[in-house]
Amino acid sequence: MVKISRRAVLFAPLLASTPAVFRGIYPIVQTPFHADGRLDPETLAKETLFLLRCGVQGMAWPQLASEFWSLSIDERLQGADALLTTGRGRGAKLVIGVQADAVDISVRLAKHAATHGADALISLPPAGIGLAEFFARIASAAPGLPLFLQAVGKISVDEVIALSQAVPAVRFVKDEAGVTLPRISEFQEKAPRLGVFTGAHGRTLIDELLRGAAGSMPAAGPADLYAKAFLLWERGKQREAALAFARAAVFVPEFEQYGIEGLKYLLVLRGVFPNHVVRAPRNGDVGAVATRTKLDEAGKRALRLLWEGVGR
Repeated sequence: MVKISRRAVLFAPLLASTPAVFRGIYPIVQTPFHADGRLDPETLAKETLFLLRCGVQGMAWPQLASEFWSLSIDERLQGADALLTTGRGRGAKLVIGVQADAVDISVRLAKHAATHGADALISLPPAGIGLAEFFARIASAAPGLPLFLQAVGKISVDEVIALSQAVPAVRFVKDEAGVTLPRISEFQEKAPRLGVFTGAHGRTLIDELLRGAAGSMPAAGPADLYAKAFLLWERGKQREAALAFARAAVFVPEFEQYGIEGLKYLLVLRGVFPNHVVRAPRNGDVGAVATRTKLDEAGKRALRLLWEGVGR
């Protein structure tokens, strides 16, 4: 049974009334696997429903925290079908990741997403092809869909803005390059129409929103806590939003310690996932989802205690 906190139930009517625009909390959907390592599309659909009940404004799959690099093309198509079929028409924006080792594969993924009801596409920077050329090809494969650049590495604010000018379909950036907070301010000064989302579990969410961020793409497990914080912020209740965010923020150090295993274990605690199987090699975890410590029994007890303390 999926466990939604009493607070989330109380806020559900308010969350559902929030217009489904490209603002808000867009969790990165974790990828469930069976015990033998096979993709579990049924649980992916269950996770989609869970996020909708959490009141999120959108969701994205598969990105770094989704272990996208471990998925075959067929698995990505199957997973996208599960998410899009389950979530389509329910008010939340559905964003499909299309980064791949070859541009032709990205184009195939983009076409599939566009014809199966995606609301937008997102991609990490490609290898072996220029940013503008890559996103122009994706835009052609999915006409009318807005695109997100997931900015990582050394991509400057000016480079992101230049891309959005060269390919108008690039309307949003999930910014994880450089130092987040001053970059949000720089985007607001130079390109205020470019929607800026953040990652890294939204660890400085309140500061990010103060600077004009459109939203955040945190982990799926505490999505209702983030969604409540964002809703309160949008309604001008900044102090209440800060308190709501503080409940979600207690998980950030644990997630940073245990990586994707930790992200998935909270979904186990909440009755969404049957296990916390991670397929990708541990050295494949990157950035804010990097594994520093194996999730042992003490770590599980800590996550369980934190959830019992702030999530009910």
